[in-house]
Amino acid sequence: MIGSLTCFPPLTKDAAHLLYGQIQGYSSGVCCCCAALRPRYKRLVDNIFPEDPKDGLVKADMEKLTFYAVSAPEKLDRIGSYLADRLSRDVVRHRSGYVLIAMEALDQLLMACHSQSIKPFVESFLHMVAKLLESGEPKLQVLGTNSFVKFANIEEDTPSYHRRYDFFVSRFSAMCHSCHSDPEIWKEIRIAGIRGIQGVVRKTVNDELRATIWEPQHMDKIVPSLLFNMQKTEDIDSRIGPPSSPSEGDKEENPAVLAENCFRELLGRATYGNMSNAVRPVFAHLDNHNLWDPNEFAVHCFKIIMYSIQAQYSHHVIQETLGHLDARKKDSPRVRAGIIQVLLEAVAIAAKGSIGPTVLEVFNTLLKHLRLSVEFEAGERRGSMGSVTVSTSTKDNDEKIVQNAIIQTIGFFGSNLPDYQRSEIMMFIMGKVPVFGTTTHTLDTSQLGELGTRRIQIMLLRSLLMVTSGYKAKTIVTALPAPFLDPLLSPSLMEDYELRQLVLEILHNLLDRHDNRAKLRGIRIIPDVGDLKIKREKISRQDASFMKKNGQLLYRHIYLGCKEEDNVQKNFELLYTSLALITIELANEEVVIDLIRVAIALQDNAILNEDNLPMFHRCAVMALVGAYLNFLSQMIAVPAFYQHVSKVIETRTMEAPYFLPEHIFRDKCMLPKSLEKHEKNLYFLTNKIAESLGGSGYSVERLTVPYVPQVTDEDRLSRRKSIVDTVSIQVDILPGSNPVEDVVTATEEITFEALKKAIDTNGMEEQEKEKRRLVIEKFQKAPFEEIAAQCESKVSTHVIWHYGRILFLLNRIQVVLIFLKVIFHKNISEKFQMKLQRN
Repeated sequence: MIGSLTCFPPLTKDAAHLLYGQIQGYSSGVCCCCAALRPRYKRLVDNIFPEDPKDGLVKADMEKLTFYAVSAPEKLDRIGSYLADRLSRDVVRHRSGYVLIAMEALDQLLMACHSQSIKPFVESFLHMVAKLLESGEPKLQVLGTNSFVKFANIEEDTPSYHRRYDFFVSRFSAMCHSCHSDPEIWKEIRIAGIRGIQGVVRKTVNDELRATIWEPQHMDKIVPSLLFNMQKTEDIDSRIGPPSSPSEGDKEENPAVLAENCFRELLGRATYGNMSNAVRPVFAHLDNHNLWDPNEFAVHCFKIIMYSIQAQYSHHVIQETLGHLDARKKDSPRVRAGIIQVLLEAVAIAAKGSIGPTVLEVFNTLLKHLRLSVEFEAGERRGSMGSVTVSTSTKDNDEKIVQNAIIQTIGFFGSNLPDYQRSEIMMFIMGKVPVFGTTTHTLDTSQLGELGTRRIQIMLLRSLLMVTSGYKAKTIVTALPAPFLDPLLSPSLMEDYELRQLVLEILHNLLDRHDNRAKLRGIRIIPDVGDLKIKREKISRQDASFMKKNGQLLYRHIYLGCKEEDNVQKNFELLYTSLALITIELANEEVVIDLIRVAIALQDNAILNEDNLPMFHRCAVMALVGAYLNFLSQMIAVPAFYQHVSKVIETRTMEAPYFLPEHIFRDKCMLPKSLEKHEKNLYFLTNKIAESLGGSGYSVERLTVPYVPQVTDEDRLSRRKSIVDTVSIQVDILPGSNPVEDVVTATEEITFEALKKAIDTNGMEEQEKEKRRLVIEKFQKAPFEEIAAQCESKVSTHVIWHYGRILFLLNRIQVVLIFLKVIFHKNISEKFQMKLQRN
């Protein structure tokens, strides 16, 4: 036996290598006697491994292996499998040196071979990478990640329909949360995990099956992993904005910077169909880690999102934010405020690009949450009534934070909309404002009570004020259409000075189309209006038509606004500015005459004091009239008119400074005891104004007709003595179920001669006086709806003339003419008017 063994020839080089491999444990089951039959690819693979792993990869043999793989691509599959087997054994036996050599060889083969046959080799490659990632050694995990990143940058010729990356997503995400005891090691592992995720994203997006990565089970791992590392940044604010291009060194050194850039890249590749899957995990992460209060990081995240996604998808993020706000509507006020603040930032960026179909949805949702916030606030107050605590006060303040955030969001969003959309939003918000006594608004305030409803009114008007800021329509009818003007002016009749201020400020935003309001700020006697450099244009035909239709409505609200008892200085300043802006933007000769009539009526009302206003308010109205007529007289440039106004102001300066705004609105101003005893030279006189304007070509006939505001259904909305009570008594004389029926039981035929006789009668019988007293008392106390209904159902020409007779007996001839024409819309012939006035 021994002798026979000596007959074998010496071992060849290949056989020696095979024997060495058997000794080292690398034998694949081939007998040493069959070494010559060992496949060439295995011999080539074995040759790249040196005896000492410290010597590194044998480059010459690696070149042979690479040439062989390129020449015979069908062998790639077997080469990969054999390398995988060797690497698996080395990983198990912790032979890191040989593992490094194997991965280096795999990387070189992967980069050198680009044929369809590489697909099976990739499977072996990914299997080896997975083995490294599963190992507990940080160096091997980093090594596997680096190889995967190189693989991810390779563009394959054909897609792989069967390949999935679920394991790699899970493993890289877990590495992003590494908490190794050594800071340097966990930092290195986290960086490797982030780069691995970035590689998965790039590989799958370039693949035709890229939709796989956007599945919720993957996004729920990837996005939170990136956000977790982004939280560790020390200076969030310094990097808020559009994507930057940090250096490669910064990426390697800071996991937060690398995670943020990976997050930006992920969002930049998102499409409309998978945008939700990318954004929803952000909300979940912020919820789970209580990052809405404070919300600096949340704002930072959504700025990144809005700047990274494609502009046409911005509205989708806004929709998701609104949906999350609805889902968290019962959370603490600060959490809701944090979400709304995020929405504000998103809207601020989206408004510059594509907003899409979400405009009304945004406003509707925000208004709903505004109502909920006020309702929560009102509920807290009711629950703590009689025992106010610090916690309740804190909750109230928190709810105010929510409300202010909503208003800011509404205002900012609205102010960035195109004009055509902004007009719709103005109408939409105005339709939500609740007005006492009406049901036209669409916002449910049944649970709020009077105080809560007032809060809603103020906040909606504040948001509307922000929406109208900077809005400049070409024609005033575009800015103030009738369906918007009427509800806008309704709150100006309420007993809340703050509501009236907001209405006037909104009106100023819409009237001021040439940015003159800042020049008119503050009520004062302007020595030279020319120094203000007022910008104005000739009134257009459309604007003139608007004033013919709606001018009386504007005058009426200004007139009644001056008579409110709770007016403060700001109210008078805003009323003065309103008159001045109407003069600049909408005044032709007819409007100028009407404005003067309004001013004189305000002066007369302050002198007669039919509304029992305090002395301060009476003097403030006189000061307002003086300041406005001084402005108007210089704007229309009629010397005689300006001289009269200047003379009155000069006299007031000397004898009655409390009639001037510079004095009456000071902290300490001496007020007179009465105004009735003042001389006429302290007042603006109608006859002198008419004389001065008539000489300049103005039609001054209407100046002699005292201004009387229109009567509308809105009078009942103000909880004060209405104009209906004083100048527009509506009388129902027809038989019916009326308290006055017993007094006036029959109607007689009324003719012009009968009216003439009634006027010429010097004395009246006691019975007629009693009739008038009862009629007036009834219509002072009866509800307006009842009176209007009676008038609409029973009015006739016969009854109208009877009304006229009663008012004639009250020496109100001019009022009768206005009453007949305006209230009942009856046309009286000019000839008959002349007869009435002459008699």
